Amino acid sequence: MAEKIATRQAYGEALVELGNKYDNLVVMDADLSGSTKTAGFSKAYPDRFFNMGIAEQNMYGAAAGLALSGKVVCASTFAMFAAGRAFEIIRNSIGYTGANVKICASHAGITVGEDGASHQTFEDIALMRTVPGMTVVNPGDAVATKKLLEQIIELDGPCYFRIGRAAVPVFYKESDEIVLGKGNTVREGEDATVIATGIMVNEAFEAAKILEAEGIDVRVIDIHTIKPIDEEIIIKAAEETGAIVTAEEHGVIGGLGEAVAQVIVKNHPCKMAMVGQKDTFGESGKPAELLKKYEMTAEDIAKAVRGLL
Repeated sequence: MAEKIATRQAYGEALVELGNKYDNLVVMDADLSGSTKTAGFSKAYPDRFFNMGIAEQNMYGAAAGLALSGKVVCASTFAMFAAGRAFEIIRNSIGYTGANVKICASHAGITVGEDGASHQTFEDIALMRTVPGMTVVNPGDAVATKKLLEQIIELDGPCYFRIGRAAVPVFYKESDEIVLGKGNTVREGEDATVIATGIMVNEAFEAAKILEAEGIDVRVIDIHTIKPIDEEIIIKAAEETGAIVTAEEHGVIGGLGEAVAQVIVKNHPCKMAMVGQKDTFGESGKPAELLKKYEMTAEDIAKAVRGLL
């Protein structure tokens, strides 16, 4: 059984490690440091941590100011409050100026669970993809979270870094190469491809196991960087397998599925299906039950693959 670690936990641990390496790193939070796991950084480097209170727009405006003064800023809150409440500030103060701010948004998607529809964000990737120059990253496990966080800190410019609440299996090894902007083929296959992001990478693994028992050989690709997206790995999958299913803990409108579809339709059209939140809000409930109700489980991915074949 693979170890389970929440990507928000890995984010918090990585911040403490990186704070020692980058003395210009500043961390900000909107009164949620216990949940976003920035509390560790606040204890280790109190002079470089700012709790901005329940004032997300102000936090991202201040983050832009610090970044434009030479700091690298990781500013954290829940995805709903970052992408939703502060969108105008992110667009104009961070995106337009190219400020070196990393919008580190936790508690994204349906697995926020009991917090309910008001906190379950299915629109954030779609919103952030539309901001010119914004890099959009959604790591699938703890190892990827730590490796990609350091790479976005090294990156000069704005980034949206999406992390989750629930503990998820660790499928990468420390020795694995994970590079910003490059997808990873984490399972080879010839009959169809599942392109997944975030927690859905593990669901894609499980779907591949289900289908393997039926004689269907499925390739699994982790697209941790949704923008800029790795066109080469997507085109190769379309050419070699001829059927692609995308899987994301996000709305199918404007998310990974549409990003992949844009690549396919321009380069190598093939059969395609999307697994994700349909055009609906969520509700309060246990994460596993919600994934099942809203058809985002391994079995739903397997069903989508069967439908294409």
